[in-house]
Amino acid sequence: MEIEKQKIKALLEDVLPLVDFDSDFLFAELDSLGVTTILMTLSTEFGIELEAIDATPKNLKSLDNIVKMVEAKINAKG
Repeated sequence: MEIEKQKIKALLEDVLPLVDFDSDFLFAELDSLGVTTILMTLSTEFGIELEAIDATPKNLKSLDNIVKMVEAKINAKG
């Protein structure tokens, strides 16, 4: 299932309007509340379980990495 990058970007920009989701250093811009907000928003939207263990600098480095994380969770779910 191909996740639309723009859909994820729009979702996250709605809940975190001050974050630059085009940044290649996205993780550096996020505080713990921002990370939690991203995980909760994507979990709810896509019906997947994202937990603290998923909140790695690699997974949240860029929007592309966030999309890959979501796709991997959806594929693992079946």
